[in-house]
Amino acid sequence: MSYATIQVKPVTPQLGAEISNIDLTAALSNQQVEDLHTALAEHQVLFFRDQKINLEQQKTLGRHFGDLHIHPNTPGPEGHPEILPIHADANSKRANGENWHSDVSCDVEPPLGSILYLHTVPPTGGDTIFASQSAAYDALTPAFQSFLDGLTATHSGDRSYRRTNRLLGIDDRNKVFPQAVHPVIRTHPVTKRKGLFVNENFTMHINELSAEESRSVLDFLYAHSTKPAFQVRFSWQSDSIAFWDNRAVQHIAMWDYFPQTRSGYRVTIKGDRPY
Repeated sequence: MSYATIQVKPVTPQLGAEISNIDLTAALSNQQVEDLHTALAEHQVLFFRDQKINLEQQKTLGRHFGDLHIHPNTPGPEGHPEILPIHADANSKRANGENWHSDVSCDVEPPLGSILYLHTVPPTGGDTIFASQSAAYDALTPAFQSFLDGLTATHSGDRSYRRTNRLLGIDDRNKVFPQAVHPVIRTHPVTKRKGLFVNENFTMHINELSAEESRSVLDFLYAHSTKPAFQVRFSWQSDSIAFWDNRAVQHIAMWDYFPQTRSGYRVTIKGDRPY
């Protein structure tokens, strides 16, 4: 694949690319935006260095890909409801993204993608690992692919968000969190590749199976979908950005840097109903 305005260096054969020759703090041309759209579809997660972006610039970048999503549990800073703060330090009881997941898959229309900017990072650790769900699907036998096609799963925000709120001492008894039914195998709307769409954070059960069958199948899929062969690992530096396609990847953030600080902001882009 050739690009007119950016340099794209693949990180692994399955997913991930380092993007250079672009300034995300500046106004982007139509061709730059088109190249980023193409690179995201091809590589599933994009990495940028030395991008000292502010909140308005980050939101503008996200809007090149769609309307911005507001998180159902965590409010943004004053005046920026579309921003999700990402922060952990010596006083934290948890860190964002400690389990494998696709962001807010409990929404009826789960996010298209997420753009995370970190301005403060620990001396070591704090990596984010991504796993290609299309590569995971392709590695299944045709017989198991056929078995999964047509199955649906219930995703719910209750378990994850209420667990977080308990840790933080937040009373959420009056809150109602999203719940949705999605296909276990979804088709990417741009590439048309099939991929797994279940994750341990939000998926509750497979609807067409008994509870015991569902647990067994989901346990297998959770282990299979995050194998090292489908992964790319991003080591953060200050003023780095990762932009991932929630329709194609899962990710997990390593909280191996306590009591050091890791801090920044995430913008999430609205998506559509999986099919």
